[in-house]
Amino acid sequence: MQNYLEFSFKISPLQPWNEILMAELIEIGFDSFTEEIDGILGYIQKEVFNEEELKAVPLFENENVQIEYTFQEMPNINWNEEWEKNFEPINIDDKVLIRAEFHETVPGMHEIIIQPKMSFGTGHHPTTHLMIQQMMEMDFKGKKVLDMGCGTSVLAIYAKQIGAGDTKAIDIDEWSVENSKENAVRNGVELDIELGTADNLGKEHFDIILANINRNILISDIPTYVNVLNEGGLLLLSGLCFFDVADIMEVCKENGLEPVKQLQREEWISLLLKK
Repeated sequence: MQNYLEFSFKISPLQPWNEILMAELIEIGFDSFTEEIDGILGYIQKEVFNEEELKAVPLFENENVQIEYTFQEMPNINWNEEWEKNFEPINIDDKVLIRAEFHETVPGMHEIIIQPKMSFGTGHHPTTHLMIQQMMEMDFKGKKVLDMGCGTSVLAIYAKQIGAGDTKAIDIDEWSVENSKENAVRNGVELDIELGTADNLGKEHFDIILANINRNILISDIPTYVNVLNEGGLLLLSGLCFFDVADIMEVCKENGLEPVKQLQREEWISLLLKK
């Protein structure tokens, strides 16, 4: 068991900034959250926490939102057990069900079975939901696929289930890599799972790239994605808010990508683009 710090963030106004703050905190090591009436509780391993990284979180400099926080050290808790207690199945358009092994199956629905642990990407976040919605309308049969920032690898697993060929999943977090390996076995699919970033990408090329990360990393890495994307290939992005779209589209156009489809859920956006 790990020693955790519990941060109480007071956010005004709450929407849409609570979701944005969670996405930014994940980037510096926070691994679970509880939503409150006036903000969020965020949890991070004591040994991982870096105060300078927290102070540098971009949202703290945004003049449109006020954020205050306090923190305390938490007693030893079995966090995996806590996640199990609170993890609910996710129903996407009555077509895809993301569930844990201890949930009952739902006849007639396509199922992805994951043990969420601490990894981001359980399907509860609107961006994962948007990615799956887009993927349901795409042709993955025999396609070579890359899932960047894979988290639980729920997207890579779904791609394999609906016919993808060789599929690579990459994440910067060791916990996510190990969890992805377990979830691949759980779903009976074969994935090539690596620890790393876009710097891992060499001469290997892909037909479809899935990247549910965040605005800053996407802007930085889109040129790399395009370099390894086959001509006519598809890039599916999320981790974006509606006010990020103009900046992202500017980078995409500079790199020869054309928009195909945009979906929105709450304040979050997913973009499908073609090379």
